[in-house]
Amino acid sequence: MASFSMGNTEYSQQMPYNLEAEQSVLGAVLIDSSCFPLVLENLKADNFYRPQHQQIFEIMVTMFNTSKVMDFITILDAVKDEHIFETDEDAKIYLTNLAQIVPSSTNVEAYAKIVREKYYVRRLITASRDIIDMAQESQVESDILLDSAEQNIFDIRQGRSTSSFVHIKTAITQTYEVLQRLSGADRDNYRGISTGFSSLDRVITGLNKSDLILIAARPGMGKTSFALNIAENVATKSNKTVAVFSLEMSSEQLAQRLLSSQASIEGKSLRTGELTGDDWVRIAMASQVLSKADIYLDDTPGITIGEMKAKLRRLKKVDLVIIDYLQLMSSGRRIENRVQEVSEITRNLKILAKEMNVPVITLSQLSRGPESRAGHKPMLSDLRESGSIEQDADIVMLLYREDYYEREEAQEHNIVECDVAKNRHGEVGTVKLGWDNRYTRFANLELSRDEP
Repeated sequence: MASFSMGNTEYSQQMPYNLEAEQSVLGAVLIDSSCFPLVLENLKADNFYRPQHQQIFEIMVTMFNTSKVMDFITILDAVKDEHIFETDEDAKIYLTNLAQIVPSSTNVEAYAKIVREKYYVRRLITASRDIIDMAQESQVESDILLDSAEQNIFDIRQGRSTSSFVHIKTAITQTYEVLQRLSGADRDNYRGISTGFSSLDRVITGLNKSDLILIAARPGMGKTSFALNIAENVATKSNKTVAVFSLEMSSEQLAQRLLSSQASIEGKSLRTGELTGDDWVRIAMASQVLSKADIYLDDTPGITIGEMKAKLRRLKKVDLVIIDYLQLMSSGRRIENRVQEVSEITRNLKILAKEMNVPVITLSQLSRGPESRAGHKPMLSDLRESGSIEQDADIVMLLYREDYYEREEAQEHNIVECDVAKNRHGEVGTVKLGWDNRYTRFANLELSRDEP
């Protein structure tokens, strides 16, 4: 085991790292601060192995962010103020050596890449050790171990993804290619997935990749049924793969709702088993249709986003993710403030949509605000627990049924107003859909207007 000394401190090389590369990166900045933006694109403080190198780099980042002059003297002064070394003389000697170790800053990007590669090797080693430690704990279930292992490796891989500036000419060329595909013969492969509700598709242009779509309503408005109807339409009509995470209902209950909708049999009959011969025929036909559909159900209570990612990656192919519902989710960490926890969950849901490159539909409860207002129509401000829900979502849809509140006096019966209250990609507005409570089914209003 090799050891090095810095001042009076001994460090043992227990993990792989390149001392010369770390020193050369810092030394290059000391002699030419103009190279620091390039370094900052490639490295973070924790990419360095030695704690003192991390601290020096953090000082450089702070100076850069506050537009302070960066040169040998100013950096040395800041290092002394932070007491990174035991004595000011040790600081001066070490920084002088850093400045002398590199002849020029020309190859600083190459040095930075070496530092970063060693960092990822160390992370892989740490992750492997964690996996071994977990595996040796007899009480840990194998499924939890697999999910944790997959998530650790996936996090490391995602951390390697970086992007840089793209010239407008390149962006326009890419946009032109997309437009050609959208207007070509196979345009359906590139457009947003149809919800199955034409009037809604016209407003939101379908379910687009990487979008976080929020469906919010008070209890009893049919938001779960709406999401399941979308799942059914996407899987059976567009032949896409749908993953449904239900934190409230069991897989069996979800399947019953899907059968009720597809077979046009009242949910009550399915729950009680009071079925006629004709009902059994319709159930058999509906079962054939749904069995061929790529719909995957998961009813794990309190599931975290990390666990969702692991399960979705094992599916290999997924086109739409539905989560029912937000307020039952857990961040997987101890956060005393529920508002902060929901903020973290919604932020990670948006990251999930981008990483998986699929639309993610999340259901959400609304506060009691609509109950205390005349008309009872929901608003964005009724989203419970966190303003980040509205902020992180690309599309927010609020469901409302007048006849739920005004059973006799309602002007419209069996009609659901889907208020597209936020649409990052275009217009907002209200879409009216037909609602059939017997079969928990929504329909295009022009096709089904079942009013008394």
